[in-house]
Order: sequence, then C-alpha cells, then structure tokens
Amino acid sequence: MNRRLGHAGAVAATIVCLGFSGCDSLPGRPNAAHREVVSSQIMAFDVLYNRNCAGCHGVDGRLGAARTLNDPIYLALVSADRLRRVIGEGVRGTAMPAYGLSAGGDLTDAQIDALVEAMLARWGRPDAVKGLTLPPYEAPVMRTGPAERERGAAVYARACASCHGRDGRGGPKGGSIVDPSYLSLVSDQSLRTTVIAGRPDLGKPDWREDVPGHPLTPQEISDVVAWLAGHRQAVRGRPAREG
Repeated sequence: MNRRLGHAGAVAATIVCLGFSGCDSLPGRPNAAHREVVSSQIMAFDVLYNRNCAGCHGVDGRLGAARTLNDPIYLALVSADRLRRVIGEGVRGTAMPAYGLSAGGDLTDAQIDALVEAMLARWGRPDAVKGLTLPPYEAPVMRTGPAERERGAAVYARACASCHGRDGRGGPKGGSIVDPSYLSLVSDQSLRTTVIAGRPDLGKPDWREDVPGHPLTPQEISDVVAWLAGHRQAVRGRPAREG
C-alpha cells in the first residue's frame, strides 16, 4: 500500500511540475520571446527613432516639419556630443523637447548614444564633405544689432530673395521665413544651421549654392541670420526668449 501511495504521489508531483512548466504554452499567454520589453531596455534604432523622432523629423529622417537628420552635410557640421545634448536636454524655447531621463524624458544615456551612433552610421557620409571647409556650426559671437541686420539684408537680397521673395514673406520657390509663428519656434542656431546645411529634402540648397559659384562666408551667414532674427515678434501663447 505504501509503495502504491508513494508511486501515486510521484506521479502527481510530476504532473504538477509539468503543468507549471507548460504555463507559458497556455492559450493566450505570450511566451518569453513575445513578452513586452521594458522601454528602458530597447536599443534598436528603428524602434527608438520611430517612437521619439519620426513624428517631427520624418520617416527615414526626411520630409518632416523639423530639421532633416538624414543629411550628410548636417551630420558633418554638428558634433556627436552636440547631437547627444540636443536629444537629451532639448532646445529651450523651441519645439524640441528633452528626451533624457535626467531632464524628465524617457531615454537613457545608452539609448541616446544608440540613436546618435546609428544616425551617423546610416546617414553620415564623410565623402560628402571631403575637401570642403565647413563654416563654423556656431558663431563665435552672435550679434543681431542694426549693423549686422543691414549687412544681412544685402546678403538676403542676393542669396535668398529669388526663392523666398523680396521681403522674405514667400516667393516662387519657398514659403515665408519671417513669419512670426515660424520664428518663435526656432532658435538662432537652428536658422544658422539651415542656412549652412540647407534642407535637401525640400530643395533648399546649402551655403555653397545660394549664390552659384560664391559660397556664403561665415560672416555673411551670421549677418543673414541676424536679419532673420530681427523679424521676431511676440506671439501670443509663447514665452519671449532670446535666440
């Protein structure tokens, strides 16, 4: 009798163990391979980019409302450290939010690194700037006084008016670039970056082609940015800011 009870107990224990081991196979229960990954553990570029960047910068980094990221000139112009800082800390006073955990966002430092490294690997092309001297990404000193704006007006007339109109309010090939709502959403650095790198996805040339055969000098770039920034006006609902 005891031997029979012992055998029955062993069988029951085996059945229970098999039952527990088969829990993942129950109908409707996901197996380990299909369980949701904790968001902080996601490192795949496509997932990170589509969740956090594509809405503004466009699918595949192009044709979004915000700056083109799939642009070898831009990626050669801006440093990797600056890209990390922009993603992590955002750009104050603009529509670019902070994504870093330390700034209230959802991305870890490792995830930000993964985004930057993949953008450079996928969309950067060192050969695109081979033999070129890029203008400085940042102006040593950004001045927007009357003298700079006056010089900038002359640069604008020569390099930009044919597309954006004589007064910047829109022309045959480009929209308004002095619209108060637009200028309230971008920083002076963003304006400078666009003048230098252009918007290739929208047909906006870089600093070399605004005046064919006569690339804009660093001073001319700074002056035309000063002219653009001089058109800023207070926009209801947006706090006043500098640059």
